[in-house]
Amino acid sequence: MPVMNKIRRYLQSPSGQRTRMKAQRMARDPRTQAKARRLLSRFRGGGGAGRRRY
Repeated sequence: MPVMNKIRRYLQSPSGQRTRMKAQRMARDPRTQAKARRLLSRFRGGGGAGRRRY
C-alpha cells in the first residue's frame, strides 16, 4: 500500500483526527511559530546573531 494512502487512512481515523487537531492548535501558538521560524532560519543560513560555528 502506498505511503500516502496509509497517511490518508490514519488522518481519517479518530486518533488521526486528534493528532491533526493538536497540530493545528500548536501551529496557532505564537511560541511554536517563533520556534519554527528560528529553526527554518538555521536551515536557510540565517543562523542567528553572533553564533558562529567553526
